[in-house]
This record gives sequence, structure tokens and C-alpha cells, in this order.
Amino acid sequence: MVETGRLPADGVRRMFDRIAPIYDAMNRVMTAGLDRRWRRITVAETVRTGDRVLDACCGTGDLAVAALRGGAREVVGLDFSDAMLERARRKDTRIEWLRGDVLALPFEDASFDAATVGFGIRNVDDLEAGLRELRRVLRPGGRLGVLEITTPRGVLAPFYRVWFDRVVPLLGRVLPGGAAYTYLPASVRRFPGPEALRDAFERNGFRGVRFRLFAGGIVALHVGEVEE
Repeated sequence: MVETGRLPADGVRRMFDRIAPIYDAMNRVMTAGLDRRWRRITVAETVRTGDRVLDACCGTGDLAVAALRGGAREVVGLDFSDAMLERARRKDTRIEWLRGDVLALPFEDASFDAATVGFGIRNVDDLEAGLRELRRVLRPGGRLGVLEITTPRGVLAPFYRVWFDRVVPLLGRVLPGGAAYTYLPASVRRFPGPEALRDAFERNGFRGVRFRLFAGGIVALHVGEVEE
């Protein structure tokens, strides 16, 4: 598995199909279990009671399930990996799980009150096009919440490099299909930092964009709104 450069879309899809059996376990290990708390915070800051919610790049469905438990009236989980969706369907049958691409969402304009993306948007082939599509399917006043790994600065930067460049790929190699995790460090290094991602939100139609950092700056939550 390549460690630098960008995988083509089909390559990313195959990678996620392979890691689906260990995806949840690796999330718990990589974040010391804090990813669940971050997802709850994402829902609290993005979803309102009674909302219709799209969870794009939903993976195995943890954020979609959190949105439903957080008060959403209806949740649609969308991902392009069949293997990820197979596992998501086991978690909650009340959610509509769909195979699809965030760059060509199969929904009409203004279909949702809120949208979320958890640890998936850095793998989108065209970030700005993905943000525009998410903006398109949100109603006026709708909100987008993006939870993603970022590159920290300051005292945690050396720890981050050791953890993501050495420890995480090593953990992946001892698990079936986990060699794909050698892709993770390169995907994070390519991804815009918190300020740059905020600017990308604003360029693509979101207002009142704010972000907060978790785990000493290793994870960022961005929330933006569609102008009413």
C-alpha cells in the first residue's frame, strides 16, 4: 500500500472495503476510545431535535447512529464502500443506508436540515466539490459538521509524528487488512489545517464557520451554516 501521494477513488474504495472488519477497533485504539465522545459533540453542535440528517462518508455508521440518538427525526447514511455499509446496517435498521459518492449526492437540493462527516472528508478526491455538494443538499439555515484528523502544532507535534507515522501503521500490519493504515499518515499530511479548512467552508457557501480542537489539536470539528 502506498504511503505517499493520493490514491485514485477506486483505490480508496478498495482500501476501505479491506479495512472494514477492523475499522471500529482501530478507531478505538487510535483515539483511546475518545472518538465516541467527539462524535457526540459533533451531533450536539450540528443536529437539532427533529432534523433530517445526512451522514456522508458514513463508514460503519457510528456518527449516523449518534445523530439518531441525539434527536434526529430521520438519518441517511451514505458511503461508497459496500463492506463498510454492510457493517453499518447491523448497527441500526432505522437508518437508511445508501451506497453513493459525496461528489454526486443522489438527493434533491435542500433535502436535509443537517449533514455530518466523520473522519472521511480527507479521502474525498475533490474537497471543495464535496463541500459544494453538501451545501447543495442542505436547506437554508442547515448546518454541516465535519470531524477530522488534523496536523497539530506545538508540543504535541513530535508525539503525533511518532503515533501516526510509526505506531498506527505498525498496529495495522498485525491485523487482517490493516496494512491499508499505512495510507493514513499521508492522507492527514495532505489535508488542510484547521484555518485552511474553515476558509474552504466559507468559499463554498457556508457562514458562521467555527472550529474547535480536541486531543491537543490532533482532531478538529468544523461547523458551518447555510445562509437563510
